[in-house]
Amino acid sequence: MTQEEIVKASTDPEFLSYLQQREQEVLKSKDIQELYEVLDSLLILDLAEERINKIYETILMVAFDNIELKLKNNKKLTLDDNNDLCYIRAFYEHSVEKWSRDDFKGAKELFYILTQIVQDDKLLDALNINLLACAFNEDMEKFYDEKIDHQQTATEEKYGYFLVHFKFDTKKYLSDNIAKLKSIYEELKPLLEV
Repeated sequence: MTQEEIVKASTDPEFLSYLQQREQEVLKSKDIQELYEVLDSLLILDLAEERINKIYETILMVAFDNIELKLKNNKKLTLDDNNDLCYIRAFYEHSVEKWSRDDFKGAKELFYILTQIVQDDKLLDALNINLLACAFNEDMEKFYDEKIDHQQTATEEKYGYFLVHFKFDTKKYLSDNIAKLKSIYEELKPLLEV
């Protein structure tokens, strides 16, 4: 959407009424993909924070519930399944949110859980890098500014929600930090024990 289209949509009573109706429908249906569509619209149009928070909280609830089900059934999530992608996105965004508030322990735990339930090598490497950054108490903004390759864009749409491009060789970095990563995995292993 262009800036002009955004301004027009945000002042169009018919569209705003439709969006509000849609918002109520998705809050009832709890369809993760539709919840994200509404959330993205609310964010683009910069609408009331309470509405945004309500949708986001519902997204987290739906994602956590479905991830818990997958864990109980020993199933991995893939980026090729649209619902799984949304569950991973929600969990990932929540991890980054904790990290940005310097809740390194909480972010580290969530990143660890993601490493155990996601079936995608590229994303898994990125999650492990985030996990290590949290374990080393690296400031999220500094990490983002100094270690993320902003020139490179996601070649596949499924990676568009995740930080997967770094300014260093990811395989070498992970290899150099394998002992620390194993230690973190051992420390956090009880999180998944039932």
